[in-house]
Amino acid sequence: MTGGEPAGRRAFVAGTGAALLAGQAGAARAAVADGPLPGFHPALKDALTFPLAWGNSSIRDFDTWRRAARAKVEETLLVDREDATPYAPEFQRRTDGDGYTGELVTLSLTRHERVRAALLTPHGPGPFPAVLLLHDHGAKFDIGKEKLVRPWYDGARLASARAWTQKYFSGRFVGDELARRGYVVLVADALGWGDRGPLAHDQQQALASNFYHLGSSLAGLMAREDARAAGFLARLERVDRRRIAAVGFSMGAFRAWQAAALTDDLAATAAVCWMTGLREMMVPGNNTLRGQSSYCMLHPGLSRHLDFPDVASIAAPRPMLFFNGGLDPLFPADGVRVAHEKLRAVWRSRHAEERLHLRTWPDLGHVFTDRMQDEVFMWLDHVL
Repeated sequence: MTGGEPAGRRAFVAGTGAALLAGQAGAARAAVADGPLPGFHPALKDALTFPLAWGNSSIRDFDTWRRAARAKVEETLLVDREDATPYAPEFQRRTDGDGYTGELVTLSLTRHERVRAALLTPHGPGPFPAVLLLHDHGAKFDIGKEKLVRPWYDGARLASARAWTQKYFSGRFVGDELARRGYVVLVADALGWGDRGPLAHDQQQALASNFYHLGSSLAGLMAREDARAAGFLARLERVDRRRIAAVGFSMGAFRAWQAAALTDDLAATAAVCWMTGLREMMVPGNNTLRGQSSYCMLHPGLSRHLDFPDVASIAAPRPMLFFNGGLDPLFPADGVRVAHEKLRAVWRSRHAEERLHLRTWPDLGHVFTDRMQDEVFMWLDHVL
């Protein structure tokens, strides 16, 4: 979730009819406090004990715990796990870049829809290591994959894409940089962005609600598609299937560690500017409380079992990198600290703490600058 949501001025009003019945003593307490939070939200937060988290769960064998935790996450996605739909890729629109070839590929990530993605392949014989690159939210829907890969195929989107890279990525297209360094790169639009949009900002909650009415989930669809995209990379002859990483910024970071939790096709994960404890994030003024973008990352009921770092820990002890900006307004420092402590404890329990790279950039906000990128690239070179 890059950037903030427009702050609405409408107040949510909840009736407390029973407290207003004639003759009942005492005044009714406010039903809503701190904006859209219910007045009793502290009690709800206190009830979030995450009993399925590693270390809280009664399951003591880690592999058994991983299976149980993954099954719980999959249950809350509300989107069927088994989807044997053939990818049936169709390759179009090639271009030669600086040391790599770009292609557009249309494929079936689920049985519901064909999706167009950008695929970059380094020059040379291969097989190559690969990166599943996952775009952010940013409340900007006209571009998705184009935030990360230069849109050689669409001049109309080029100016918008360049402006985005200047704002968040030091003017770089991260996908092109990775391809130049020898990685196959795949990046697709999530539903609502680029070729699959553009979604209007204030339509997000309605879209998510309609998914729920239809017995499905917007966030669950995104999670399933990302895991399937990793599987597509693993099946390409040009890719070394043992050396595939997921990399993302902001919502893309959430998607990256989530995909790592859901599939073993990913050998490593780099997540920039999306990791926190849920309880520490649910505070007045936080962007999450405004809804809208939150629905891309909301799996109903999951928080009764697992916190965000608990989900990411399903991927342990595979190598994982988490960066955050010390000036990032979206993720309070105490939430980042709690999450990092949980992650560190899990990797330590696996005798693999050296595979976990945690870093806060004190002078940076919600960005993925060239300095951060260079460190991620070097880390990928080392772990893959």
